[in-house]
Amino acid sequence: LFSEFEDVKGEFIGVATGLAWTPYGGDIIKIETSVVPQDSSINLTGSLGEVMKESARAALTYAKVNAQKFGIDQRKFKMGLHIHVPEGAVPKDGPSAGIAICISIISALSSVPVRQSIAMTGEITLRGKILPVGGIREKLLAAYRYGVEEVILPKQNQKDLEKVPDEVKQKIKFYFVEHLDEAVSIVFGSNILKKGRKSKSLKSSSKKQSKKKNET
Repeated sequence: LFSEFEDVKGEFIGVATGLAWTPYGGDIIKIETSVVPQDSSINLTGSLGEVMKESARAALTYAKVNAQKFGIDQRKFKMGLHIHVPEGAVPKDGPSAGIAICISIISALSSVPVRQSIAMTGEITLRGKILPVGGIREKLLAAYRYGVEEVILPKQNQKDLEKVPDEVKQKIKFYFVEHLDEAVSIVFGSNILKKGRKSKSLKSSSKKQSKKKNET
């Protein structure tokens, strides 16, 4: 198992709660991202396999492409990023951490915290589409066991809830999404969109002032 005790309370910048399948059943994992000043490298640590590393690269590309919408300063991308999944002695791989990695990255770059009581699982594409993953029953049992209150799942996995005990379904609120934009909106609400609008407004104002100076 990735961890015996994981905190799903509070909110933190750069930390997202993911759901994982293991040979022993479901578990939750923490995806941590930190922005590293005076460094332009991307570090991926925590015994991650190639598929999980590819998910991280796709998530970073999505964050870059949508930086303005999320109020992320483009200068942040000139700094380094360190993405880490704790329990480094345990090998981890697979595409299902895609959503959690992306949310962790966006949180770190925008400085908007993530509620730890909301967990997520789903593969992502460069265009932000969310693809179905396996092990839903085991993952949701783990979420229930750890006290997770909300779970984001791929829309195509909605049918898998038929295999989940009613006790679990009554305790957890589910969101079924088809695109990363939906997941970002659920996790951050209006906080990140307001930041994006504010950033756009400041840029527009700066351009107008610069134009006025040139005219005079």
